[in-house]
Order: sequence, then structure tokens, then C-alpha cells
Amino acid sequence: MTLIQKYGPMFLIIGVAGAVACLFFLGATLLGPKKPTPEKMLPFECGSESSGGRHVKLSVKFYLTAILFVVFDIETVFIYPWAVQFRSLGWFGLAEMIGFLVVVVVALIYVWRKGALEWEN
Repeated sequence: MTLIQKYGPMFLIIGVAGAVACLFFLGATLLGPKKPTPEKMLPFECGSESSGGRHVKLSVKFYLTAILFVVFDIETVFIYPWAVQFRSLGWFGLAEMIGFLVVVVVALIYVWRKGALEWEN
């Protein structure tokens, strides 16, 4: 089996997806209406006018929450393929996943005890 036969469909899908994204972007840019008005140029926040300074720094809790979300979200990305191949991996795969989950639970307990999941501090 050659590399083109093996990886060709994947690159074809990536190419088609990229072409469709570029086509939509160019279509919206070239064909979309371009009539800026003073009302359209106002800052917009969740359906109402913005009511705060634009240069207000966010609390570190927002960034910490985002990082924790990414970390625990990526863990599910590792668990899904394991679950799909569970039977073929056997006892070794089960032991490896248990080890991985132990590390995840220890990290969660550490974050919990540090108070990183609490907003009221």
C-alpha cells in the first residue's frame, strides 16, 4: 500500500474543508453588504450596549478556568480512542488507562484543594 493510497483520503478531506472555508470567507467578504453606520460601529456586548471600560483586565480566575477546561477536555480526547479500541488493547491497555486516570484524579484533587475551582475567594 503506497502512501498516497494510505493518506490520500485524509489529505483530500482536509483540502476540501480548506477550500470550502476559503470559499465561504471570500464569498462573505466580496458579496456581503458594506454600509457601515455609526450605530453599527458601536461596541456590542451580548445584545446590549457595553457598560464598562474596554481596557479592564480580566481576573486570573478566568484564565485559570480556561486552562483547566482545556486540560480536562484533552483528557477526554485521550480516553475516547482507548474506549473504541478497548477489546483489542487487552489487560495492558486497561492498566495504562487506569494509570492515566489515577494521574488525572490526583491532578483534580490537587486543583480542588488549592481552591482553583472556587470563585468566591
